[in-house]
Amino acid sequence: MAINSFFLDEDDVEMQRRINDMLDWGLLLAVAGLLGIGLISIYSAAYSLGSDSIFMRQIFYAIAGTVAAVVLFYVPERVISSLAYPAYGIGLLLLITVLTPLGHKVHGQQCWIQIGSFTFQPSEFAKISTLLAAGQYISRKGFSIKAVRNLLGLLFIFLLPIGLIMLQPDTGSATVFLAMFVGVYLWAGGDTFVLYTLVSIPFIATSALYGALYSNIYWFVTLAALFCLGTYMFRKPLAITIAACLVVIGIGLAVEPVFDHLEPYKQKRLITLFEPERNPRGEGYHVIQSILAVGSGGVTGKGFLQGTQTQLRYIPEQWTDFIFCVPTEEFGFIGGVLVISLLATVALRCFSIASLSRTPFSSIVAVGFGSLITYHTMVNIGMAVGLFPVMGIPLPFLSAGGTSLVANVACIGLLLHMYRQRKRRLA
Repeated sequence: MAINSFFLDEDDVEMQRRINDMLDWGLLLAVAGLLGIGLISIYSAAYSLGSDSIFMRQIFYAIAGTVAAVVLFYVPERVISSLAYPAYGIGLLLLITVLTPLGHKVHGQQCWIQIGSFTFQPSEFAKISTLLAAGQYISRKGFSIKAVRNLLGLLFIFLLPIGLIMLQPDTGSATVFLAMFVGVYLWAGGDTFVLYTLVSIPFIATSALYGALYSNIYWFVTLAALFCLGTYMFRKPLAITIAACLVVIGIGLAVEPVFDHLEPYKQKRLITLFEPERNPRGEGYHVIQSILAVGSGGVTGKGFLQGTQTQLRYIPEQWTDFIFCVPTEEFGFIGGVLVISLLATVALRCFSIASLSRTPFSSIVAVGFGSLITYHTMVNIGMAVGLFPVMGIPLPFLSAGGTSLVANVACIGLLLHMYRQRKRRLA
């Protein structure tokens, strides 16, 4: 009896090895899993509507994103890098177009461009194009992030789209650009003291807001004191240390007057962060129902299409910003952990590709996208469980939304290309 047919010959083994070297299977399988969970969740979330239109659109966008990913997988990096600045310019032009009569307003925000029945959100494209521009800028010969001129130039690349997005206004998307900047800045060799200061600001501001709303300055004073003490660990010149403390404390003190000048709906969103039950039929409704959905799933969940909050539509538009409620209610703690684990895998693979990349351009794009995925995941899930204010930030690869899904999946193709090219560096 011939048994050789049961074994791979040397050529087959070599081909399999080449395929394994060419593809980052961890990243590819994690994204495939997220797309599958996303489609299942959207189908369930929209099931009670009696219409498959939302589900079918998501399938179409997933296919479109996959096609774009395949194309980018084969496009040479030099071509992508040469198109970085033109793509950035197109992204800015689209953000400007949103502010014209061509812009489409939804829920008081003019964030979309509508052409017939087709609608897309330019800020999602601008996120990727900004990363490409940042990568190209940092790739210049002799670039050093420690040079003030270079730092200001990099900051300018991010501030332009942030300013245009704030005019829409879309605060949530604007904060994503700041998160990407922090990741890129640190990876490019930025000063950890600056990073420490930037990361501390949200915590100081939040404690100051809590103090302003509830006449309790304990947390603000405590966190401000801890920040000031922490600055001495970096052993910076005294003038710089004092300046950083004054800036951070000044931002904290400015929170109350800024809050007083916000539009009422924005004030309610921030109040909901601390006390959603104060307005259970208004701004706090989403958060309360979302927390109930996430918590009611238990360990194993209620079963597919059996979620009470989901099928009775207690959560408005649950297929978009609050999509995390669906897998956690229907598949419980296990479903939630699976989603978080897959998203964490994607982010970690991005950072791994950044460390293996053979060029500064690919390294910056990879770490920037990893920062984007990390921030989106943290804020979106934080919104679902009441830890972050509702900011309209989708959950990557799961939330319904054509522009976001196509942009994210296409960027995965670019990252897979960078992973394949790492061999040239290792050789």
